[in-house]
Amino acid sequence: MFNRTSLQAAAALASISLVSGCGVFSDSESAGEQRIVVGTMSSPTTLDPAAAWDNSWELFRNVFQTLVSFPTGSTSPQADAADCKFTDTNSRVFECKLLDDLKFSNGHRLDAEAVRYSIERIRTINYKGGPNGLLGSLDKIETVGGQTVVFKLKKSDATFPFVLATPAMSIVDPAEYPADKLRADGKLVGSGPYVLDSYAERKTAELTKNPTYKGFAERKNGGVTIRYFDASEAMVEALRKNEIDATYRGLTAEEVVNLQEDKPENKGLQIVESTGADIRYLVFNTQDPTVAKLAVRKAVAQLVDRDELVNSVYQGTAEPLYSMVPKGVAAHTTKFFDRFGMPDVKAAKKLLTDAGITQPVKLDFWYTTDRYGSSTAAEFTELKRQLEDSGLFQVEIQGKPWKEFQAGYQKGEYPVFGRGWFPDFPDPDNFVAPFVGKENVLGTPYLSPRITDELLPKSRRESDRGTVTDEFVEAQEIMVQDVRLLPLWQGKLYIAAGEDIGGAERALDPQTVMQLWELNRLASW
Repeated sequence: MFNRTSLQAAAALASISLVSGCGVFSDSESAGEQRIVVGTMSSPTTLDPAAAWDNSWELFRNVFQTLVSFPTGSTSPQADAADCKFTDTNSRVFECKLLDDLKFSNGHRLDAEAVRYSIERIRTINYKGGPNGLLGSLDKIETVGGQTVVFKLKKSDATFPFVLATPAMSIVDPAEYPADKLRADGKLVGSGPYVLDSYAERKTAELTKNPTYKGFAERKNGGVTIRYFDASEAMVEALRKNEIDATYRGLTAEEVVNLQEDKPENKGLQIVESTGADIRYLVFNTQDPTVAKLAVRKAVAQLVDRDELVNSVYQGTAEPLYSMVPKGVAAHTTKFFDRFGMPDVKAAKKLLTDAGITQPVKLDFWYTTDRYGSSTAAEFTELKRQLEDSGLFQVEIQGKPWKEFQAGYQKGEYPVFGRGWFPDFPDPDNFVAPFVGKENVLGTPYLSPRITDELLPKSRRESDRGTVTDEFVEAQEIMVQDVRLLPLWQGKLYIAAGEDIGGAERALDPQTVMQLWELNRLASW
């Protein structure tokens, strides 16, 4: 989430109709003032941007503004609340001039001081697992009059605009958000396309058009209701009953395959596929005495059968991943395959016996039950089977809802746990930098001075991201040697929707965050 300049296409979306004879509809046929109901399993963990480096961004993108953002079709930051540019030749001074007459939804003025306040409170609060890690290159913020904000960086960072484009950098009202602590009243005030009228945690969010909004988003509906589901089965059932218009995040592989079939229950539905760069991986917490043994981590890496995992659990909606940097992103490699090859019980046993380990190794694996879809439980059951079938491991698996799960791993409570990563944008830095260093997004320190002190700083001096391949190839080699993270698979993203819903093919930005304003109800189909 740190370095970003040259982007490849984030998600080439193709709408696949499930109903023969489904027509193509123009904007003139859309009923743009009707409400849309969207179902998702990706509920916010917080309503305060200063604490969010997670799926809370889904909501934030639609109710807050950032200085720059990613309009549909863009691969580099464009003006949102401000026009911005570097004003020096060393990429160390970034200046933003706000649009005229910006206001928060409560009528308060959005000025340069509000921007400075919003970014500074992220650094002041420094919430564990929050977005302060994105601001490592920032030195200080200055305001010039009421309309201009100047960011001065500690070092050259041509990718700083991409940081400002993340929903973590949402602009908040100083009168509504404390400077040194999180807002605690369960409310939200922004200046984005929509106003959050009401919110029930893990249940619903009601959004209506913000009448004072000024920005790039062209709202094609009259408002959006978001329904948060704990189980994908219930979400799909709600779609089939027309209780929701579309789904995003949380469909299982079985459900995707089922929705693609020509069945009576799928009549009137469509599915939109995105070539997303989301990944799944295991995290090894070396504070645990068993996991601290490199031979144990290597033996797990030697045994995991990714092909069997994606075939048996994900049925073609994912593919094996042998690097933390996925396919489609510059500097992708197959380093884990190059090092460990195909699953090999004999080789894994040798790794353990050479380290003096002759008894089956007991490990606890943890996963979240409600963030990545219902297939996660089956995935961890399959991992348990693979490891135990080798005779080298005894694995206990346990799951918790995301909020509890997140609190647990941030405290270092889990020896081995599963995580997913939905990128801010497809740059190799985004798949390396967040996971290394003393303060990383995993709550499990991973010290690698060669990566953090040399390779990343060197790569960040280059605005042409195509020239930093060597740095990230080396970083991935180090990660293979350490086996602190074990990539498992790379997935695809799907939006299932009613046949009368348009805009789904434009609804995902390069950060794979849903832009709800693109969805609309077609007048005819």
